[in-house]
Amino acid sequence: MSPLNFGREMRAHWLLDPAITYLNHGTVGATPRHVLEVQQALRDEMERQPARFLLRELSALSGPSDRAVPRLREAALAVARFLGVRGEDLVFVDNATTGVNAVLRSLKLSPGDEILITNRAYGAVLNAARFVAEQAQARLVEVRFPFPVGDPSALINALDEALSPRTRLAILDHITAETALLLPLAEMAACCRAAGVPVLIDGAHAPGAIDLNIASLGVDYYTGNLHKWALAPKGCAFLWAASERQQDLHPPVISWGLGRGFTQEFDWVGTKDPTPYLAAPAALDLMREWGLEAMRNYNHRLAWEAASRLSSRWGTDLPTPEAMVGCMVTLPLPKPLGQTREEAARLQYTLLYEHQIEAPVLCLEERLWVRISAQIYNDLDDIERFAQVVELL
Repeated sequence: MSPLNFGREMRAHWLLDPAITYLNHGTVGATPRHVLEVQQALRDEMERQPARFLLRELSALSGPSDRAVPRLREAALAVARFLGVRGEDLVFVDNATTGVNAVLRSLKLSPGDEILITNRAYGAVLNAARFVAEQAQARLVEVRFPFPVGDPSALINALDEALSPRTRLAILDHITAETALLLPLAEMAACCRAAGVPVLIDGAHAPGAIDLNIASLGVDYYTGNLHKWALAPKGCAFLWAASERQQDLHPPVISWGLGRGFTQEFDWVGTKDPTPYLAAPAALDLMREWGLEAMRNYNHRLAWEAASRLSSRWGTDLPTPEAMVGCMVTLPLPKPLGQTREEAARLQYTLLYEHQIEAPVLCLEERLWVRISAQIYNDLDDIERFAQVVELL
């Protein structure tokens, strides 16, 4: 499929309400019809013989099966190839927050140890890190990343200054949740490695959005969502760990796999619907059919064009260089719209319920901002409609 076909006509491949201008793919994703059909077929197959499907065929913990490779391991291998890593180093989790919790709850910390996190971390990840630090009487050290940001080297310098001999783990984003910044991750990881600090990456927004090869980044742990930009069903994410980090790594829910190795511990954490994981390879195949590079290029160009047009229209400055933009961009809104969290919430409510526009409105640095996601079902008409509505408010 040519990039020329991307835009409004691609909405036919999703169940999205045609009355809504949807500029928020990045929050929870939106799953294409085809992938949902594959998932439903898997559910139907599971319900025909539930015990066989879940207890014999799903994982290596199962009993006798005529499958050469358990279903979860087969799916994990397909996802791992997409990410440039080995299947035996990757497990499925429900979301990136679960992956972060698995690593944090497996840490062996002593009083006075430090966990390093940035001020741009996702709120749930910050909560998990704070909880683990408090339980161990450790310290949570926050690195202050400026926003807007002109030079990515400022981020690396801030990180380097925050590392200390007591730092036991650095938690870094690949693409930040609110500010939508594509961070210089390989350079940041190298900085941590030089200090002997293991690195956990919250890559919630990266898989599918950018060309991601985890093995090339030099990190210790990487967790990312597949239900956002990789088009898998909701509740589908992965956790990758370097082989030397797997022995002491356990899922937040301990079950029958305890003591039987990294993959077996994570592959069975109790009875649940595994079809989001099993449908993930179909989502990756669909992206390849549509053209991975074409999708990413279209989404990036649309996000950057939106940033350029809206900033020019509203007389505001671009908050980041183009190299730090993936498929999302966070822009300042006109100042008269407000400067508090309450005003941000009211504006988002007004956009959705009065004007049928779905876009997250944020309060950052005492100003209102909007984060725009660009997916292949969006086009410049969506951006224009959003701009016109904002200018009427």
